[in-house]
Amino acid sequence: MFLRLPTSVSEAQRCLSEGAIPVGGATLQWAVWQRDGFPEQAMSLREVPEANVLGTEELGAAVLLSRVDDRVPEVLRRAASRVGTGAVRRAATVGGNIVGSTLRCLLPAALVLDARATVLDAEGSYETDLTELTAKRPVLLNLRWRTPLASSHRKLPDEPGGAPPLVVAVAVTAGTDGHLLRVAVRDGYDVLCESVEHNTGTRPALDALARTPIGALPAGAWDVVREEVTTLLDRVA
Repeated sequence: MFLRLPTSVSEAQRCLSEGAIPVGGATLQWAVWQRDGFPEQAMSLREVPEANVLGTEELGAAVLLSRVDDRVPEVLRRAASRVGTGAVRRAATVGGNIVGSTLRCLLPAALVLDARATVLDAEGSYETDLTELTAKRPVLLNLRWRTPLASSHRKLPDEPGGAPPLVVAVAVTAGTDGHLLRVAVRDGYDVLCESVEHNTGTRPALDALARTPIGALPAGAWDVVREEVTTLLDRVA
């Protein structure tokens, strides 16, 4: 397998048009290739500047999970710090986790930040939302968002041999008419995200959230959502 290392978006686009398979840290893909055979050529974005941004409102797809620090919102930093082992985080990338993984551990955090994705295909780069990103799986260049007022993330302990652990991500952002509470939950392999207004206290916000699909989650999952929302809104208050 020939690994191509483009140094610009235009060069990466050319690699795609010539059949190169995008790969991040290959922490999951490598086992698949060993089983099914390696492609003739692969492409990494680790030399592309747009894929390596790391700041208060941006995060590149080629950034290793171990490099995600307190420059990004708490919800995203905590999500990255709880993926796998230290060895995995030193190899896995943001893009590989969100686009290439079935677990998508960073997706709930990105959803509550209402992040937008800059992606790349053989026609060029463009901006899209996370729904299209996860459905069509183009090459992710970076994520961008507006800084929230506060955010939090909770991941329950893994159960050996069991389903993926429950993940709850919460963020409060400033809107034109008040605050907006966004909650995302990974329950098994499914991810739900809902938003409600938060202007008059914790109880009305929870009542509004309970009327969304998140309120129909199993009782144990709803209990975790309620605890995380209550704690975060107390911090905001």
